[in-house]
Amino acid sequence: MEVARRPEHPLLRRFVRSVGYYEFGGPTVRERMLPTGAMQLLVNLDADEMHEYDGDRVLRFGGAVMQGARSHYCESDTDQQRAIAVVSFEPGGGFPFFAAPPAATAGHLVEIDALWGRPGAVLRERLLEAASPEAKLRVLEDVLLENAAEPPEPAIACAVATLERGAPVGEVADRLGLTTKTFTRRFHDRVGLTPKRYARVRRFQRALASVPHDRPPDWAEIAVSCGYYDQSHLIRDFHEFAGMSPTRYRPRAPHELNHVPV
Repeated sequence: MEVARRPEHPLLRRFVRSVGYYEFGGPTVRERMLPTGAMQLLVNLDADEMHEYDGDRVLRFGGAVMQGARSHYCESDTDQQRAIAVVSFEPGGGFPFFAAPPAATAGHLVEIDALWGRPGAVLRERLLEAASPEAKLRVLEDVLLENAAEPPEPAIACAVATLERGAPVGEVADRLGLTTKTFTRRFHDRVGLTPKRYARVRRFQRALASVPHDRPPDWAEIAVSCGYYDQSHLIRDFHEFAGMSPTRYRPRAPHELNHVPV
């Protein structure tokens, strides 16, 4: 089962890419989660636990967590996806909802009660009590609105959109009337990654989206179309962000580009 949509409330639509509820009924498979540069709120509704692997070691957390913006893959397994509620934020979109700045949580799982206190501690129970997937999505939207605090920063939203189009960091800073140093600091505080790192992750995501699923990919063509210097440049980013070569990349489904069984 998969139920996901853009949020209905106009305030949330500015910061949240989707709210969703998913059920995975297949066998437990260890998989690599590739970075997107954005934050996610994850609530395991099957077991009150989230975890990820650090080599052979398992790092365990409570069942409701915020996943900070990442620029490196992490490894988990599909056992946690048997019933899971997910909020996927736009890049930089998590900033208005959490007291801890994205820069402090980047690359980490943080339990929601550490960020929201009592509302975070009861979030999982509220979702379990919701009678349908659509009701669970409404709970997710309600709790986000209840915790919205920080005002948006239009300059960061503009910077995210401009970097997404492949503009150099220096050019974006100039457009905003900021020095590169000031722009880098403000962007890192709000998004969790430096603008240069963020731009690289998003270029990598554009490359993943360009991979055809009905024929062998032309990696040299993908590299050029996505703004890489050459194919070897793309290969280096694959190794850094996915821990594998492009030829080993096999997502578990065409619409799940960032889930790669290992």
